Amino acid sequence: MSRADVAAARVVGVDAARGFALIGMFVAHVAPAVDDASVMALIGIADERPRLLFALTAGIGLGFISGGVRPVAAPEERGILRRQIAIRAVILIAMGLLIAATLRPLVFIILDVYGVAFLLMLPLLFLPPRAALATGIGLLALAPALAEIAARSPAVVGAREGVFRIPVDWAVSGAYPVIVWVPVMLIGLALARLDLGSRTTVFLTGLIGAAVGCVLLPVSTLLPSPFIVADAAWSVPMRASLETLANTGIAAAVVSLLLVLTGFASAGVRRVAVAATSPIAAMGSMPLTVYTLHLVVIALAIRTDPASGAVTDDSWPLLVGLVVGSMAFAWLWRRFVGRGPFEMLLRWASGRSRRVATADPATGG
Repeated sequence: MSRADVAAARVVGVDAARGFALIGMFVAHVAPAVDDASVMALIGIADERPRLLFALTAGIGLGFISGGVRPVAAPEERGILRRQIAIRAVILIAMGLLIAATLRPLVFIILDVYGVAFLLMLPLLFLPPRAALATGIGLLALAPALAEIAARSPAVVGAREGVFRIPVDWAVSGAYPVIVWVPVMLIGLALARLDLGSRTTVFLTGLIGAAVGCVLLPVSTLLPSPFIVADAAWSVPMRASLETLANTGIAAAVVSLLLVLTGFASAGVRRVAVAATSPIAAMGSMPLTVYTLHLVVIALAIRTDPASGAVTDDSWPLLVGLVVGSMAFAWLWRRFVGRGPFEMLLRWASGRSRRVATADPATGG
């Protein structure tokens, strides 16, 4: 394939990974509890990995829009790009807070945390790739443990009961703390800089990510439980760091696998992989639109369970409808319109559609 073809396949692979992350979030949000332990174990996969996969692809996306392997060099252009990203971040924060205040879905909302993470990424956007990778991995080894410790500290518990609840949740105690998200996004940024159009980068990323997941996940299960062993509270933050590192490795392996299937496999395999993942990649190409619309749907689906009396939005029909409906909508919209509707609005509001930098189709810049 030409370098342009490799670049296009790379974008398809990353979009497909982001689409799978969205589907995983749907499962985590509305899949009902079942009695079968095996089925519940499968559903449990969606608790942590999709959000980390989403954060990893967000970092990759930042790498792409800032120049890929050839990052924007001119100070003026860097300043414009940072301003555009900052505007997007503020809009995402406003959207997240508005949806939480009006729709009140029975799920944790990522949009505002996503915006805060973007703001924190601005000064790190042009780190050298190896420095970004080392910093991301180093912080990720510590951040989940620190978040667990901080979330249980009296100071944070007290702050969450007052006016500072939202920023404290953004930082350390929420479902998506930026102290964890930013290191994962840094790793994604580094991968984009190291060239996801390169076989070497993609294969090494997949092998190392899979190895990290296969080693650290079993190790984390060997740690004693504080509910069983006295004085084992130390194991909770350690397990959080091990599991987050392992699940981020798995996320990197998933991205690599999809890049191989859509970019580096034989021509026949590539055609089948691209066709099979096309509806999912379409979802991943418009994550803001799909994610926001799914919040509207599940907010409208809130009801009181007649058997238990609990307020819920969980159901298998809703889950199937979200997945199938999102794929159909995204595929048709991309096929006949192009960029997702909310993505177009966000691009316009940030000024990116009115000032387009010179692009290199082989690098994503």
